[in-house]
Amino acid sequence: MNVTVENLAPCKKLVRVEIEAPKVDETFDSITKEFQKQATLPGFRPGKAPRDMVLRKYEKDIQDEVKRKLISDSYKKAVEDQKLDVLGYPDIEEIQFNRGQSLQFAATIETAPEFELPEYKGLPVKKENRTVTDQDLEKALQALREPRVTFQTVDRPIQTGDIAVVNYSGTSEGKPITEIAPTAKGLTEQKGFWLDVPSTSFIPGFADQLLGAKAGDKRTVNVDFPADFVTPQLAGKKGIYDVEVVEVKEKVLPALDEAFAKSYGAESLEKLREGVKGDLENELNYKQRNSTRNQLIRSLLNRVNFELPETAVKQETRNVVYDLVQENSKRGVSREIIEQQKDQIYAAATRNAQDRVKVAFLMQKIAEKEDIKVSQEEISRRILHLAGVYQIPPEKFAKDLQKRNGLIEIYDQIMNEKVLEFLEKNAQIETVEPGAETGVNPS
Repeated sequence: MNVTVENLAPCKKLVRVEIEAPKVDETFDSITKEFQKQATLPGFRPGKAPRDMVLRKYEKDIQDEVKRKLISDSYKKAVEDQKLDVLGYPDIEEIQFNRGQSLQFAATIETAPEFELPEYKGLPVKKENRTVTDQDLEKALQALREPRVTFQTVDRPIQTGDIAVVNYSGTSEGKPITEIAPTAKGLTEQKGFWLDVPSTSFIPGFADQLLGAKAGDKRTVNVDFPADFVTPQLAGKKGIYDVEVVEVKEKVLPALDEAFAKSYGAESLEKLREGVKGDLENELNYKQRNSTRNQLIRSLLNRVNFELPETAVKQETRNVVYDLVQENSKRGVSREIIEQQKDQIYAAATRNAQDRVKVAFLMQKIAEKEDIKVSQEEISRRILHLAGVYQIPPEKFAKDLQKRNGLIEIYDQIMNEKVLEFLEKNAQIETVEPGAETGVNPS
């Protein structure tokens, strides 16, 4: 067998293979005999049909099987002999194939990039000297009280933090708003509308103009609809509202006492404080660890540059685009806006994908050099954990993973985590005061 390898582009090669005619004929004879053993032809017992009759009936099938076997076996051997780190599947082009002739074919393949690892031990990391403070704890407890708030009607002017219950009707350019924006009925007129003062979810500047008003007061409120207002027909226009204050309601937070603690399943207020503090410490540890690892990854990326396989980047770009579109959809961004921003989304996704692919090759090479491995037991534990998270029986979850080659993804996740743990243990960590520049957003 003769093999030549040509470089077509970075990470792309053309492997030409020629198999000598005697080997081709030998394989034809071997495959023909296998067909003879299995062939069932009228008038002959199974396996006893004459060779020439078997050849006449199964010639096309025999040729296909010979070609498949020769190309498969010789391609694998060529890859092994040439020590090629192939990614994905080859694109095979048959050049010559027939009895009595050599078989010639060419395989276009993508290969892993070749590069020298940069120094990855002692990478610099800045870690904030941050702990959970009493102020952090009180803020978190306050956040637990907010969902249990009640509202009490008060006979006084509206203050910051109140709820104003109002009736209003609005116009723009001297016309009812529905004439400009037919679907914006709620912006034209409402009765008994509850409005936070100030408000982050209504028309900017509307609620602020009600400060100091009491129940029964009437006010004229002038607003400027923002250029990016949710109702496009009103964007950039001015609005005038006639507003009547019906009620003023004060928010009343529940007392921070034993009953409140028990409503959250804690034995006592002290136990609730302990639990909340533990959650805050876990969150802080997670953010600091995330910051550390982001810094390690960014430092690695900045220390080496190499060409990336085109197919791998395209595939990862598709994954990132999908994630970005899903994320925008969950945030309520319309399909029209997503379509308008598709070029920006694709450009951002491509940059992200290039970094992801580059990191994957770096992680893999560090794992090989440091002999970091993933055991079957670790994979099984991860599968059990994920099956529990998604509430799917472990056996079914494992089968679903196998069907879509998800086990490779699980392996890579665990491997990357172990490599990052190794890098973290060997990092040069500098403790800095909160607020100091760390190079990444820790959140």
